[in-house]
Amino acid sequence: MTDLPQMAAAHNAEWPDLVDELDRWEETGRVARLWWRDDDAAAPSPALDRLLAVAGGAPVAVAVIPADARDELAVALRWFPLATVLHHGWCHANHTSAGKKSEYPAERHPVDVADEFDEGCKRLRALFGSRALPVFVPPWNRFSERFVPLLREAGFVAISQMAPRKTPPPGSLADRGIAAIDAHLDIVAWHEDRSFLGEAVALGRLVAVLRASRNAGNGGAIGILTHHLVMDDASEDFLAHLGELVEAHPAARWADMRELIA
Repeated sequence: MTDLPQMAAAHNAEWPDLVDELDRWEETGRVARLWWRDDDAAAPSPALDRLLAVAGGAPVAVAVIPADARDELAVALRWFPLATVLHHGWCHANHTSAGKKSEYPAERHPVDVADEFDEGCKRLRALFGSRALPVFVPPWNRFSERFVPLLREAGFVAISQMAPRKTPPPGSLADRGIAAIDAHLDIVAWHEDRSFLGEAVALGRLVAVLRASRNAGNGGAIGILTHHLVMDDASEDFLAHLGELVEAHPAARWADMRELIA
């Protein structure tokens, strides 16, 4: 879902504000779909186990770094049947000569990029079988539009970045057979101390996205983004509370990535 209008910075919110917004969804006879993406997996770890345990009955799309993926991760994920695997770049390396980090800046050679796509797909399919879905998650959520045709050639059907996206426009993706299934709320304060963003800020952003989606009549799913390697107790508490609310409210549910790409 990328066609939400640009929104001003969200005000802080509390849990009753989220309930009120979901009540508005219920009044219109609609159900808000949320989906969960967790980035930077390569090996099993207590942090990943904790995140998946907190998720409980919520499906989690785990973005795995193909070049670093360990056989042990595939074994560990067998204990979590609701976890699917997304393709997280190749080796999470920065290839920009200047500016913000990106593994796929426009300056890279297309042949090198295509080779990484193919090798990554082979690696993830070999490790995870049908759990490995044809969804590409570029590291740092940055990806040059010039490589979109290569995604389709490699068999991908969707790309997942952060919304609202600036480039490439959603139309250019759809025209090339690639869906944009983006995350809308990253709960990590990356520009501060890499801890939890804070309950009031996180809820404010989530309520703002839900409200904009409801007002626009948008049927796309709203993505929650986590990074298990930097998850703290406050993050776990927020995610657990959110899961309880989604489970309890008739106008909210978790969506599996397999549903979103169907």
